[in-house]
Formats: sequence, C-alpha cells, structure tokens
Amino acid sequence: MAAAPSRCLLVTGPPGVGKTTLVMRVFETLRASHPNLTIRGFYTREVRESGERVGFEVVTLDGRSGPLASSKVSSPESVRGPTVGKYKVDVASLESLALPELQIKEETDLFIIDEVGKMELFSSAFFPAVMRVIESNIPVLATIPIPRNGQDIPGVARLRNHPGAAIFTLNTGNRDMMRETIYNQLNCLLQKR
Repeated sequence: MAAAPSRCLLVTGPPGVGKTTLVMRVFETLRASHPNLTIRGFYTREVRESGERVGFEVVTLDGRSGPLASSKVSSPESVRGPTVGKYKVDVASLESLALPELQIKEETDLFIIDEVGKMELFSSAFFPAVMRVIESNIPVLATIPIPRNGQDIPGVARLRNHPGAAIFTLNTGNRDMMRETIYNQLNCLLQKR
C-alpha cells in the first residue's frame, strides 16, 4: 500500500532560485483549474528602487500588501525593529497581514505561506500560527530558506523535520519539473477533500 501524499509541501533552495515564483505559478494554475477553491495565505516580494532592492513586502493572495522589511528608516518605530542584514523588519505590518490569513477555517482548501524565514520569525505569534496550519488537515504549500553554513533557523528546522512534511529542494535545473510535481501532488490532495 502506497503512503498517502504529504499535506505539507515545503519548497527550499538558495536565495534567488525562484521559490516564490514557483509557488505563485502553482497558485495561479490551481486557481485557473479549480476556480472554486478557497486558498488563503500570503507571499513576499522584493521592493526595488532604481533597480536596487530596498526591502520586502508581504502580499496576501487577495492583493493586500504592506512592508515586511526595509533598508530605509520610515518611522521612529522602524528604527527600533529587529534587523536582518541591512533590513529593519516591520513585525506589526507582517502580523496585521499574515496572521489573519493563517486562521484555520473550515472552508479553506489550501494554505500558501511564502515564507517561513528569519524575518517572519521575529513575530512571536507567527510561528505558532504556522504550526497550527501545518497540524490542521488542510494542505499547505510553503517556502523555507536553505540552511546557511550548515545552520538552520530553529523554527525552520522544526518545519523541515515535521513528520508530515515533504521537502522539495529547488535549483535552476529542476524548477519546471518541481513546479509540475508540486502542482500534481496538490491537485491529488485537493481532489480528495
């Protein structure tokens, strides 16, 4: 008897390899092929000025957006926020957008979480919300960073080692095949719901 497919699909890979692009293409394909699905979640995207990355924003799947992190000081509160590299993380903005999207609701067919990384984990409420989603019976497609120098972020390590998780490591050579594999696995899970 074959094992049931994992309900938690985690996409990882080096920065810039296309994790967000893959997740968004899977989302768009699912929405086109299953227009009645209720898909909740968010993704992150770069904010660029004059071709230079100056930050990141959180975007819900229904199009609302707000700052996640910025290399520019925009308010007195942003000076006090946690930092990742040159970026100040806007925890309040992340929480106001992402946490409502991670509420377990009976009508939800799929969660998309892009990403569970160092910036997002500065929110003390974010990881518990992610774990509730992972432990629910609802399929999840999420992205996580690849360990740097052999060191994994503790919360990310918990996800990576979760018994219900399947890890998909992305590289420039396997992106198209991975997108198809992930789409097919989600399609199978969603047809059983």
